[in-house]
Amino acid sequence: MSEAPVTKDAKAAEGPAPAGDALVVLDKVNKHFGQLHVLQDIDLTIARGEVVVVIGPSGSGKSTLCRTINRLETTDSGSITIDGRPLPQEGRELARLRADVGMVFQSFNLFAHKTVLDNVTLGQVKVRKKDRKTAEATARSLLDRVGVGAQADKYPAQLSGGQQQRVAIARALAMDPKVMLFDEPTSALDPEMINEVLEVMQQLARDGMTMVVVTHEMGFARSAANRVVFMADGRIVEEARPDSFFSNPRSDRAKDFLSKILHH
Repeated sequence: MSEAPVTKDAKAAEGPAPAGDALVVLDKVNKHFGQLHVLQDIDLTIARGEVVVVIGPSGSGKSTLCRTINRLETTDSGSITIDGRPLPQEGRELARLRADVGMVFQSFNLFAHKTVLDNVTLGQVKVRKKDRKTAEATARSLLDRVGVGAQADKYPAQLSGGQQQRVAIARALAMDPKVMLFDEPTSALDPEMINEVLEVMQQLARDGMTMVVVTHEMGFARSAANRVVFMADGRIVEEARPDSFFSNPRSDRAKDFLSKILHH
């Protein structure tokens, strides 16, 4: 696991990261919903192979930040690049980008009328233009990897929430993405299913997948993140390695947030 920058000053002192290492770069990104300024001058660089966990109170802009990275939300100003290329506006280029940027949501968003195997095969055939046999072989190996290989011929409604979410992760992985975005992937799950999903995510992190994870699961943030990004009121308030963030948050907002969630 790579060492994550501790503070902006430390980052400056070390000099800029080599350009080849920066996979996702947000530069002065702003977003409004009507009068609400939900993202305010967001600067964030995610290195290849880095796991960045975004935490903060509800309404702080975490999910919106996540959704701008694959253009599910448009931005008002600033720029976002993935692997050195700016986000495309629409059309085929956007479809290709979304294949490069895997996304796992709170709701599993699986096709209810298709089997688990078909759910994981479809995008490979349609977007990646793989032949069906190759796509199915990839799908089966990924379903095994996330622990639901035996469910391949079932329909989503026949699976538990935890199984459905693991299928959703396999579906995103099937596109061979450069980065995976997780937007509160366990918040719709019953408590006993949360760990089975987090374990899959932990394994992805160990395998070197670049990940941006919006979550309320502080245990996952502590153990899997290279860097914790704390947001409040549409801004990045602080970012640090998990051990220093949880033991010694620098901002009052982060101290307040942690005191509420860690002592209850």
